[in-house]
Amino acid sequence: MLSRPPASAEATQQAAPPVPPGRASALIAVLGALTAVAPLATDMYVPGFPSMGAALHASGSAVQLTLTAFLVGMVVGQLLIGPVSDGWGRRRLLIAGAGGFVAFSLLCAVAPNVELLTAARFLQGFAGAAGMVLARAVITDCFHGADVPRYFALLSQILGIAPIAAPVVGGAVLSVSTWRAVFVVLAVIGVLLFAAVVRYVPETLPPERRHGGGLSGTFRTMGTLLTHRAFMGYVLVLGFTSAALFAYISGSSFVFQNVHGVSPTVYSLIFASNAVGMLIGGVTFARFAGRAGLNRLLTIGLAVSGAGALALLVIPALAGQSLAVSWICLFVAMSGVALIFPSTMSIGQNLGRRAPGAASALIGGLQFLFGAAASPLVGLFGEDTATPMAVIMLAALALAGLALVLLARPWRAHGEVSAGPHGEGPH
Repeated sequence: MLSRPPASAEATQQAAPPVPPGRASALIAVLGALTAVAPLATDMYVPGFPSMGAALHASGSAVQLTLTAFLVGMVVGQLLIGPVSDGWGRRRLLIAGAGGFVAFSLLCAVAPNVELLTAARFLQGFAGAAGMVLARAVITDCFHGADVPRYFALLSQILGIAPIAAPVVGGAVLSVSTWRAVFVVLAVIGVLLFAAVVRYVPETLPPERRHGGGLSGTFRTMGTLLTHRAFMGYVLVLGFTSAALFAYISGSSFVFQNVHGVSPTVYSLIFASNAVGMLIGGVTFARFAGRAGLNRLLTIGLAVSGAGALALLVIPALAGQSLAVSWICLFVAMSGVALIFPSTMSIGQNLGRRAPGAASALIGGLQFLFGAAASPLVGLFGEDTATPMAVIMLAALALAGLALVLLARPWRAHGEVSAGPHGEGPH
């Protein structure tokens, strides 16, 4: 059992802080913006890599290391901040994270060398992780039943859109200034988020629902979740699916521009159209989650994504490379991902409802860890065909399928919102 669990689901529901109808929309808007910060900070400065290397007298690999440092900071931050919030509460950690993000963004802007920039990027990622991991925990604190998957679908759509918008915004900033201005813009965004958190995000975890035992007790709670078979099954499904998504993000530009010869402008349109597939999938999920069930939609999403990745591998092998085939197959695969992400997040947070911060930390931390590990693999195995990207995506989705069948066992309907106002708790 987790330390100091609520006496019952009913007691937890009564203790949950109510969200006034007039404040719910503002709260969700702020949580969505907090979720968008990480992908914005990840991708906004990428168009400035060449000028950054010249300004700091750094190699291309050293500049790329600043991106890796940010992702590592995101993983470490989520794994630490999430469980700590179960004992300390959400609001002050959110405020501290937003303030730290502002400070470290400004440090990035004035960094005199690539070594300091890399360290500042790690700290920026660590601070930015607070918004992402605690947004999921706050939703779990405040909402129940069908509201939970609907709001997680919204966060998943934001995670799909923000990486597309980020390079465009970054390119616009670079057209009028230097790469340092990108970090100034991120600092301004951080100031706005700081003010929004102070104004619109209350403390959603009252003292009577917090876990005791200090930091050791907090991390024992995370250890309990690590031994929960179904919970870890869904977390691994999300992690392996994230690996497939990051393989697509890192490899699609090579596939479409180097293999199929499209221009950067056409590639951006293709990338945006596949994001529309994710939006359609997210809307479909939000509409049918209450009727079809989270586990059924998760299984359908994994089957759809797997079919898209399999077709991307098999059809070119039989009929040759084709722009249309690559485009359609990836559109299908991304549409399936849009069903997987909110399903696994909703089920995982329902299963970990007695420790939402720890549950969110494992969900988000492993999501970014698996994604970061998969990103360089496409380039490592070659960039002259779509085969490496297809193989990595298909392998990742196959591993997600194994985790679903062997650990999550969706036929047992774990974490369904229909199981009650709080879903199913860890046992």
